[in-house]
Amino acid sequence: MTRQFHPTNPPILLTSLALISLLLAGAIFGFFYAWICSTMWGLDAADPKVAIAAMQAMNGSVRNAVFAPAFFGTPVVLILTSVVAWRNARSRAAVAFLVAGVIYFFGGLIATMMVNVPMNEALALVAIPDDPTMAAQIWGDYSAKWQVWNIARTVASGISLALTGYALMTLKEMKT
Repeated sequence: MTRQFHPTNPPILLTSLALISLLLAGAIFGFFYAWICSTMWGLDAADPKVAIAAMQAMNGSVRNAVFAPAFFGTPVVLILTSVVAWRNARSRAAVAFLVAGVIYFFGGLIATMMVNVPMNEALALVAIPDDPTMAAQIWGDYSAKWQVWNIARTVASGISLALTGYALMTLKEMKT
């Protein structure tokens, strides 16, 4: 049986972009969320010297071709999807994709670049002290502030993901 065109069915480009948006938003939310519920708790439970060394290693490895599309591409694809949705008379979806992109851009990407990355770069310059008290002080100061900002970017990316899911669900609606 052949599929008949129905005016409420979104075009394939819009559907494809919407699914890519959902995938990227989900990937970046999951990345930030994993830091909250396992990585940082594990590092906080470790010897501070080990935590510092491990965080230095992780921060050194995160800039890669696997991470970059989700981190940098999410707002671009969300905003592009918004434009395509708007041009296809899906105004509710277009607004949701746009808001999702803006929230992630400022709350995820910009927050990371303004706070977490400079903290990571400063930690990379730290020589791990032999004194356990000094190591504990360095790690405690770093971890507490870093985690507050990680929670903020996780919340922002979670809201972005939820809005993306909402937008995807509304794609069959035509602009009124």
